[in-house]
Amino acid sequence: MENYTVQEYALCSRFKNIKAKKRLVKEDFEKHLIHLRKLEVDLWKKYSDLPLILLEIPYRKGWQRNFVLREDIARSNDSSFYEALLEKINTWQYASEKSFKRKKKRKRKNVYAEKLQTVKEFSESEWKSSKLTLTEKEKMHFYKREQWCPNCKCYHIHYVFNEPWRYVLRITANMITHTKMVDAVLESEIKILKNYVINLNVRHKINKLVDGFSYRNRYHQNENPREKNPIKNKSQHLLYQQYVDEMI
Repeated sequence: MENYTVQEYALCSRFKNIKAKKRLVKEDFEKHLIHLRKLEVDLWKKYSDLPLILLEIPYRKGWQRNFVLREDIARSNDSSFYEALLEKINTWQYASEKSFKRKKKRKRKNVYAEKLQTVKEFSESEWKSSKLTLTEKEKMHFYKREQWCPNCKCYHIHYVFNEPWRYVLRITANMITHTKMVDAVLESEIKILKNYVINLNVRHKINKLVDGFSYRNRYHQNENPREKNPIKNKSQHLLYQQYVDEMI
């Protein structure tokens, strides 16, 4: 009777060899990660679709600042044109102080400088996009400007409104009249899924499988947290497995 090795016996039988088993385990794990991304997107879509609820007693939260027509322009014959244009290029800023100043360090001292606010500028891609709502007459009031970007080390093209003096800033109280509906079950599912992805440190793998590349972001944790507190992460893993079993 001849002696056969394990690999030779696997080749002439219906059993899978060790390499095929490892490949199947890897493919199954990758399918599981892709399913996690789909589940995560679905849960966040449900969260974003939650309706707003009207508050019985509105409250003020800081201040808001936006542009309005200047008084003499509002009384002119072209007021309707510039009012319609303002709806497309208006911007808003929010602050806790009415002065709208931000802390800035200068010569090792903290000073307060006023925040800069301008009407909306369009990038070159936005300007050529079919989704742009500006009419031909409104486009005539913009000029092309090239500005150096120190981060990208190149010039960026922007289309800027050439008559900003027609609008002035107005500061009003920021009143909160609506709040988002609270769904405790949905928020718990999002939290469990997020903890599972972070604790297993698979965000990098999911991005590479779904998007084709892996990007680094401060929002996502890159360090494996299981090296810090394995007891906590073990409980999170068991909690997620129980959650998956209930969904199935």
